[in-house]
Amino acid sequence: MPISRTLATFAVALITATAALADAPARVVSVNLCTDQLALMLAAPGQLVSVSRLAHDPGSSVMVEAAKALPTNGSRAEEVYLLQPDLVLAGTFTDPATVQMLRKLGIKVALFAPATALSDVPDRLAQMGAALGRQQAATRLTADFDAALAGLDDAQTARPRAAIYYANGYSSGGRTLAGDILRAAGFDNVADDAGLDHGGTLPLEQLVLLAPDLIVTGRDYPGQARAEDVLAHPALRALPDTAMAGQLTDQDWICGTPAVLDAVREMRALRLRLEHAG
Repeated sequence: MPISRTLATFAVALITATAALADAPARVVSVNLCTDQLALMLAAPGQLVSVSRLAHDPGSSVMVEAAKALPTNGSRAEEVYLLQPDLVLAGTFTDPATVQMLRKLGIKVALFAPATALSDVPDRLAQMGAALGRQQAATRLTADFDAALAGLDDAQTARPRAAIYYANGYSSGGRTLAGDILRAAGFDNVADDAGLDHGGTLPLEQLVLLAPDLIVTGRDYPGQARAEDVLAHPALRALPDTAMAGQLTDQDWICGTPAVLDAVREMRALRLRLEHAG
């Protein structure tokens, strides 16, 4: 490439980067668990000034240590306004009254939809990178994610059948992030056989009749709740050819961030153990 063209290309890249930096918000507040984590991964030093309270919960957030360096907020318009943000990061399920109030006060609010598949992760990274003026960092993280996900693919002779089972008999189908984690790890999801494309209640009797090779349950929350009794029902323990894997659907499964790769890795390792045991 001629030197003049190289210099021109460099100049364009420099101008683009400088413009993005100039437009980047200086004070960013996140009021949603998933935007907390995306912002913590991509924000420039000092750019993110507050995260939601869930960011400090080790059972919900994969970025607890990084989040501890920042104050939390209760995701209410009044306290967020007092933080004087240039940009607020929220989820599409954030209280509409909060979003409306902030916008009426002249504060820009960026809304992020929850991820329903692994393929949503690059899109969420790109959206956050654009919102923060950190496109290059988002591009690098996306490339790392894509490469790592491709590296988890392996040849399979069969696909075991698994069920995700939560309190109140709730299950996740194939059109959910949890369901896509199962798929990428090499499992078929029995919720799909039950007609649960997204999420919904899977009656215990139907789960027993489906007889999956593996049942994955959510974490056991402190205290007593009748909603969780179904997870310890004797009928599940009596299934002769079904393995139980408790409390795996933790913080790695919740948000569309590169942390979902840890969930895929854990489930893939579990599938390999099941194959070797069989």
